[in-house]
Amino acid sequence: MARTHSHPTVPLSIRIPEEMMEQLTELATATNRTKSFLAAEAIKNYLANQAWQIRTIKEAVAKANSGKATFYSHENITSWLASWGTSNEQEPLK
Repeated sequence: MARTHSHPTVPLSIRIPEEMMEQLTELATATNRTKSFLAAEAIKNYLANQAWQIRTIKEAVAKANSGKATFYSHENITSWLASWGTSNEQEPLK
């Protein structure tokens, strides 16, 4: 049965190390999927991960620039972390 795509697809040609191709071939055989399907899934997951990181960084920069963010010195953080597990453990920074 032919698979239908919900979105139009376009061809992509890439060069990968021979070892990666062997691994991709083994995975395709083991999962009964095509190498193209697996490569597209890998790219989709990579793009989603990168988009999440970029979005999170932009949100953090916006918060830092908003004037509502709280910043702590390196010394305060180091002192707080060093106190963990001691009898003088400091309360979390607020």
